[in-house]
Amino acid sequence: MKFSTYFNSAVAMVILAGLSGTAFSTQGEWLKPERLIIDNSLPKTQLKTNEAVSREYASFWNTGNETLARDALAASFVDKTPPEGRKQGPEGAILASRAFRTAVPDLRCDVEQMIISGNRVVSHLHFHGTFTGTFGKLKGKGQKIDFIATDIYEIADGKIVANWHIEDNLTLMKQLGAL
Repeated sequence: MKFSTYFNSAVAMVILAGLSGTAFSTQGEWLKPERLIIDNSLPKTQLKTNEAVSREYASFWNTGNETLARDALAASFVDKTPPEGRKQGPEGAILASRAFRTAVPDLRCDVEQMIISGNRVVSHLHFHGTFTGTFGKLKGKGQKIDFIATDIYEIADGKIVANWHIEDNLTLMKQLGAL
């Protein structure tokens, strides 16, 4: 391919991304787990699919890029352990991320370990950032936020269809100044 053809294609992709508001993302940009534990009896395609969709969803929590959540979650996604008042479906997770990023705009997420077995993926997540925004009636004073969460994803047809999760809310509420 000539350089000019390649260059024009690249420019067109950047323009389209800007017009559509969609960020082009590749697996290379997605979070990688610090430790990956896999069931070697799984077919390689299933293993790769389960890892990819889980990394994509973790990258959503790391960046707030809503396209990643929409791509990773099935339209019929069910949050099996939602906090009171959380909407079901992909919108529930997206709204939760938006709300938390209002409180902690520099929120980051690391995947400390990921366990893949059958149609389940367990992700041990580590969230950190600085509370400079607002959380309900609380106003941040620059305090550090650092807590963990564990998610269990059920995956079907290359999408996360269900999630069971638990967060260290006691630590988080203390850091926010709510307790």
